[in-house]
Amino acid sequence: MLSSVVDSVGLWSTSLTYYIIHAILVASATYWFVKRRDSAKQQSYKLTEKQKDELIAEWEPAPLVPETPLNHPVLHPKLADSKMTKYVSIEGKEYLNMASSNFLGFIGEKRIEEVAKKTIFKYGVGSCGPRGFYGTVDVHLDLEKQLAEFMGCEEAVLYSYGFATVSSAIPAYAKRGDIIFVDKGVNFAIQTGLQASRSRIEWFEHNDMEDLERLLMAQAEKDRKDPKKALTIRRFIVVEGLYANTGDICPLPKIVEFKWKYKARVFIDESWSFGVLGKSGRGITEHYGVDVIDVDMIMASLENAVASTGGFCVGRSYVVGHQRLSGLGYCFSASLPPLLATAASEGIKMIDEEPGRLERLQRLAREAHEKLDKALQGTKFVVRAAEVSPMKHIVCEDEDRGSGESKLDSLVNTLFEKHKVMLTRARYIEKDEKFPIQPSVRFMVQSELTEDELNRAIEALRQVVCTL
Repeated sequence: MLSSVVDSVGLWSTSLTYYIIHAILVASATYWFVKRRDSAKQQSYKLTEKQKDELIAEWEPAPLVPETPLNHPVLHPKLADSKMTKYVSIEGKEYLNMASSNFLGFIGEKRIEEVAKKTIFKYGVGSCGPRGFYGTVDVHLDLEKQLAEFMGCEEAVLYSYGFATVSSAIPAYAKRGDIIFVDKGVNFAIQTGLQASRSRIEWFEHNDMEDLERLLMAQAEKDRKDPKKALTIRRFIVVEGLYANTGDICPLPKIVEFKWKYKARVFIDESWSFGVLGKSGRGITEHYGVDVIDVDMIMASLENAVASTGGFCVGRSYVVGHQRLSGLGYCFSASLPPLLATAASEGIKMIDEEPGRLERLQRLAREAHEKLDKALQGTKFVVRAAEVSPMKHIVCEDEDRGSGESKLDSLVNTLFEKHKVMLTRARYIEKDEKFPIQPSVRFMVQSELTEDELNRAIEALRQVVCTL
């Protein structure tokens, strides 16, 4: 009898639980149904024409981009109506061009132009596709072979855009969990590649090898404490041969010493040193007499000394070949137009065949540095760059940064308007730069300048800075 009562109570309890759960589900469904219906009613509510007009009148659209100051240089362009050679015609007036990176005078060179024209008749103006699909033409393969031989490396890979070369090559190798030791003075293309790599970035002070070794030693100590994890971490050192932001050259021998001592890979961006440094224009490795094999990868643009477009990476075959599957700028961008590939190829031939251009450039760069330094003495302006660099940075040492910028603009404008000498401000996307960059004016040296032209530009500069 007792067991029967217990069974009845248990059955009743189970039934009650079931009904309670069922009631909660029904109530929830009813609540959400009613809420959805009310929401639909609200959404179907129609405004009168008067209400629409009132809402439109009250609406103030936010600007899509910040307002541009009236004195911004983009609102006052100076349009050239000639080639960007040693002299440039702007609005019918001729100016001495000290602003372009046409270091070896290849822009306007008849020999290069004729080769480019012939290429257009044979291949047209574009390749119409990425290299891995239908964008590879024999001239691309010829240029890659030529670049590898020129730099003394096993293999080269060609990109269609200089910026994409650097920003794609770094994340093709460095991944999340890796460590990259980077000079704080590197250019924006390198910074973009670092961000895309998602690696841990360790910044060292510009060209400060003691600071770099401090970071390398700290990492080596961590590796000793956790050798298992250390086996999964790859270490990279990324520098520029000739720094675009400062005109300095990197102390490559010390960096190579650290490479072997701390087991790190070395990547160098030679966009500004290729065709400029070294006895035959091979870049920073030739400048210091360092074996190119000691550098894991060299990246460079063809848009400065060679006066074409595109970029390349050179190194060992197994390193460079990896980019043909992992370099985003290589895999997904239309290949370099054939006419620009043959133009670059002809420029590289001329570097070998006409060594006098490079000799003149390096001599004029040193001479310009000495004369600029002398001309700016006693003023608030100084020249900053390595003596051998054809790119000089003129900076204003005013403590007030805003004052320095305005003086630099006045310097450029006065030289242009009164002395017919064309310089340019070094421009940056400041909000996106990792570290502040000192404002400067770039003074570019070309191999085709005569002594009188160089002296004229420096004398004009001296006269203007003395009035600022």
